[in-house]
Amino acid sequence: MLNTPIKIGALLLKLTKNIGYFFLSIPDRIYKLIKKFPKLKIRKFRTPKFLKKIRNVPTHILSHTGKVFKNIRLFILGFAASLLLIFIPYVVQSWFKELPNPEMLTVAQKYGPTQILDRNGVLLYEIYSDKKYEPVKLDRISEDAVNATIAVEDSLFYIHRGLRPDSIIRAFRKTFVDGEKQGGSTITQQLVKNVLLTPERTFSRKLKEAVLSLMVEATYSKQQILEMYLNNIAYGGNAWGIQSAAQKYFAKNAWELNLAESAMLAGLPSSPSLYSPLNDMGVAKERQKYVLDRMVSLGYINSDEANAALEQELNIVPQKDFIGAPHFVNYVRKVLEDMYGSNFVNRGGLRVTTTLDYGLQQKAEAIVFDEVQKGGKYGFSNGAAVVLDVKNAEILTYVGSYDYFAPGWGAFDVVTSYRQPGSSIKPVTYSLALADTYTPATIIKDSPVVYKFEGSEPYRPVNYDGKYHGNVTLRAALANSYNIPAVKVLYLAGIEDTIKTAKNMGITTLNDISRYGLSLVLGGGEVKLIDLVNAYSVFSQEGIKHNQKIVLKIEGISGEIIESTADQAVKIIDSQYTRLITNILSDDEARRPL
Repeated sequence: MLNTPIKIGALLLKLTKNIGYFFLSIPDRIYKLIKKFPKLKIRKFRTPKFLKKIRNVPTHILSHTGKVFKNIRLFILGFAASLLLIFIPYVVQSWFKELPNPEMLTVAQKYGPTQILDRNGVLLYEIYSDKKYEPVKLDRISEDAVNATIAVEDSLFYIHRGLRPDSIIRAFRKTFVDGEKQGGSTITQQLVKNVLLTPERTFSRKLKEAVLSLMVEATYSKQQILEMYLNNIAYGGNAWGIQSAAQKYFAKNAWELNLAESAMLAGLPSSPSLYSPLNDMGVAKERQKYVLDRMVSLGYINSDEANAALEQELNIVPQKDFIGAPHFVNYVRKVLEDMYGSNFVNRGGLRVTTTLDYGLQQKAEAIVFDEVQKGGKYGFSNGAAVVLDVKNAEILTYVGSYDYFAPGWGAFDVVTSYRQPGSSIKPVTYSLALADTYTPATIIKDSPVVYKFEGSEPYRPVNYDGKYHGNVTLRAALANSYNIPAVKVLYLAGIEDTIKTAKNMGITTLNDISRYGLSLVLGGGEVKLIDLVNAYSVFSQEGIKHNQKIVLKIEGISGEIIESTADQAVKIIDSQYTRLITNILSDDEARRPL
């Protein structure tokens, strides 16, 4: 006898089977049920005419659109054919008509002197082509001078046909990828640029330069091109051409130049003001070494000859030209050459009105001279000064050294050189602290402190008097230029934010933050005097920074305005904090020793 669980299981199986059969039979039952109903007569539906028209609209549209597109395609093909066969040839022909004739290279050119004036029209210096300029034949130029020029300017001169794709690509990469300015011009391109084209820096001008270079190479021999180049390149000052340069710097003829002199001159054309031995012999010698190294690498000379030339003493001829505010003139000239190129500056007939006040300049020069003389007993040997009109950041005086004409070092420009600012940088840090949570009454402990940083020696700042002054106010700390409180303020304000503030105020030299530590606030980062003056003008102008200006306007040879300088003012620091800094720095009471 089956037990109860088995009976229940059998019942569930039977129930499941019956339910399945029921659902499977449903369609058949429904069909039989429908068959029993009487048949219905259904009228055939006719589509109305207006619906037929609507239905055919897409077909008509597609058909019409096809015809339209066919017409458009024919129009586009016709336009493209016209562009290709008529318009483009016309534009190309017109463009080629604008190109100077390469034969103009052999025609003597007329140029005007460039005048650099003070703000009142007083002539500071006149740049002109040498009046004794005499072109020389290539076979009359020192072989060392020719080889040095090719080595540093265009080592593949005798191989290429006017252009060097590798140099163009390298210059493009340096300029747009690495952010460094570098030229990619061959000697032929430089000749075309200097003699046949304007100094504008546009794609169109560069394209003209490339096309003309190919035309020049097809017109002249390599010897002719090299000869024209050496006779039409700027070597600085009024030296135009290799013969003029040889006489200006060494009182020699071009065929009398030795290896050392040739290497020195060959390094000048790329930047005559920067590499001039009259401005900075150290920089000039570095450039000379570079030229000699290039000559060695290309097989023109051997290492012994290069070393002997580098060690040879150069006898630079004393210059007799009048020049007022000489360091300033050189600075302006460098800026102009960067803008227009040395060729246009030397021969373009420009009239440059600067911001300088020559009467005030002469007084500043006398003051610097007298103060250096007085300070001789304290070890003073040089000095510099910049006077800025804080209302618009125009430079009124610019004294670059104690004596510009002193042999050896006089032409070195202290104004633009990197110098440690000492405590003069402290107000920048304190202005940042005041903009945060500090006030002039904030107490700072002037007590011994040690800062430890991984990978460096512990830093223990000390005051200039070797003493500790206990609890001092921020006002007293800044007014007395105490070092320890300044370091503590920098530590809390942050080096990165302090450098950012300094940059916003006009300091351009604090670029690598990894180089600086807490000694930055004591002058551990080198700055330029010309930048520091601009930064301090922000305090006097209640937080507003003006773009620094050295030129008011530049006029062309026909009197047209080429360039004029507009004032640009930017708010850097809130005026309430700059007023506090100014108040503290002028507070005699706060400077009393504690």
